[in-house]
Amino acid sequence: MILCAGEALIDMLPRDTAAGEAAFAPYAGGAVFNTAIALGRLGAPAGFFSGLSRDLFGQILTGALTASKVDAGLAALSDRPTTLAFVTLSDGQAQYAFYDENTAGRMLTEADLPELPDDVAAVFFGGISLVAEPCGSAYEALMARAAASGKVTMIDPNIRPGFITDEAAYRARIDRMLAMADIVKISDEDLHWLRGAGDAAGMARALLAEGPRLVCLTEGAKGARGFTRGTEAAVTPPQVQVADTVGAGDTFNAGVLAALHAAGQLSRDGLDTLDAAALNAALSLGARSAAVTVSRAGANPPWADEL
Repeated sequence: MILCAGEALIDMLPRDTAAGEAAFAPYAGGAVFNTAIALGRLGAPAGFFSGLSRDLFGQILTGALTASKVDAGLAALSDRPTTLAFVTLSDGQAQYAFYDENTAGRMLTEADLPELPDDVAAVFFGGISLVAEPCGSAYEALMARAAASGKVTMIDPNIRPGFITDEAAYRARIDRMLAMADIVKISDEDLHWLRGAGDAAGMARALLAEGPRLVCLTEGAKGARGFTRGTEAAVTPPQVQVADTVGAGDTFNAGVLAALHAAGQLSRDGLDTLDAAALNAALSLGARSAAVTVSRAGANPPWADEL
């Protein structure tokens, strides 16, 4: 199983009723949640861990996971509310009103962490769940446990500067988790935010010296590049009509993990022996899957038969 550990929330998106009244419609979301959904749809054995509520919105989240064949059996259930993100549009730009105080996801602590079963081969982390406390510390602790037990760990920081209240503490956490990770996926924007100006490819290669076995760099429409200590590869995404880019990076992560799993190389030894062809195949599945996601509105990853 590939376990995705991180935020799940409800995006309340602006809509108009049949009577022309302004309203908000609930949609399941969250970066790590989206990766879990994409993994399940691609046919990989996917699991999800977070603090999930038993409330109405929590039921929407668990229902979406089940519908995409994601096992949420390890999730920490509580009666705290679900995180809500109300979205408004101003000149086409999204603005968020974030309701996260005392929610099931945010209040996750180390005491809520599960014992990781033997069938968990890899654990994925990232998103805004690494910003807030106490959940940020809990996910970092889970990553340390997974790494110590020999499981493959992956992180996509997926940085949202507007959510960061203590930049120094957040940067320190991300640095620690990058060093623990076997796989790092990072966008060029996030890489520059973390490491400053410079050649993105060179900076991505430099991350290998900090501990990761594989670094995947995404550069939007330009495509993606992968770097290991022994090889490199690059792919260009298919040309599609872009509806929006919501969930694109999350889907890319799932494609990479699903391809490595299918090739039998989702292990530390497997990552150490990746050749250019296997790396290209992983990047390609990530890019092709993400291309489908951006071709339709919202985070709606493809099923395997759509590829």
